[in-house]
Amino acid sequence: MDRFDAMSVYVRVVEAGSLSAAARAIPMSLTSVSRHISALEAQFGAQLLRRTTRNLAMTDEGRILYDRAKAILGEVDELGSALSAGRGKLSGRLRIGAPTLLGRLVIAPMLPRFLAQHRDLAVDLLLVDRVVNLVEEGLHVAVRVGRLPDSSLVARKLDDIQMVLCAAPAYLARNGTPRAPDDLRGHDCLVFSDAPGPVDWRFEAGATRTRVSVTGRLWMNSLDALVTAALDGAGIVRAPAWQVAAHIAAGRLVPVLGEYAPPATPVHVMFERAKLSSPKIRTFVDYLAGQWGRA
Repeated sequence: MDRFDAMSVYVRVVEAGSLSAAARAIPMSLTSVSRHISALEAQFGAQLLRRTTRNLAMTDEGRILYDRAKAILGEVDELGSALSAGRGKLSGRLRIGAPTLLGRLVIAPMLPRFLAQHRDLAVDLLLVDRVVNLVEEGLHVAVRVGRLPDSSLVARKLDDIQMVLCAAPAYLARNGTPRAPDDLRGHDCLVFSDAPGPVDWRFEAGATRTRVSVTGRLWMNSLDALVTAALDGAGIVRAPAWQVAAHIAAGRLVPVLGEYAPPATPVHVMFERAKLSSPKIRTFVDYLAGQWGRA
């Protein structure tokens, strides 16, 4: 049995969560999938997966093989892209990570045209509201919102997002309108982050910068859901200006603390330095940067 094919099947099994799901996705018979996994376990002399009644769990050896196999398969994919680029074509699969809202409203609409231009290329778009690890999750590029920590990744800036604080008229009528950032401590703030807990909202007025730690009664990891809650009068939400512009124009939301506009939040596209020579990554990053202002 070809070891490369077996590693490819193993990666699909891990990512699908079961042998049967992987068999449907490949597609391949369930018996063949099981044989590939058994062949790998015999080849390396180690159990790779523990089968439970609900799902599969990788052993320590299985995790090592998954990480290495993922890297090897990615390198082979990159090699194919580099060779096909010499013939003027991009091929293989491009995996992109992005925040849910930004990915759904801005990045996803850009992809059909990109795919139409590169018909031998396939794209996976992973939408999650957390910082993703490109290597561990097998991503080629990731779009990140916010200030970047020190990283070995290459970053290309795409834009700045202006965040706006706003609330429904009914909420402000009941609770009053905050006049300064510190007033937020007495309000129901709708908190968005990738994990429950306090978050810092930043403000600036001229040369003065202020940071308020917000611990609202309602936390969510979905900005869409939080804006809906704000529309229903649940509290003050902090959202991108382009997300709430229509609601503000219609009077469904009212901006607050406009004179303390928070600093703009940068948006970057990130990729590994080792991937600088990848034609499909370079092409997509250039396409994304060129299309961004038109989104």
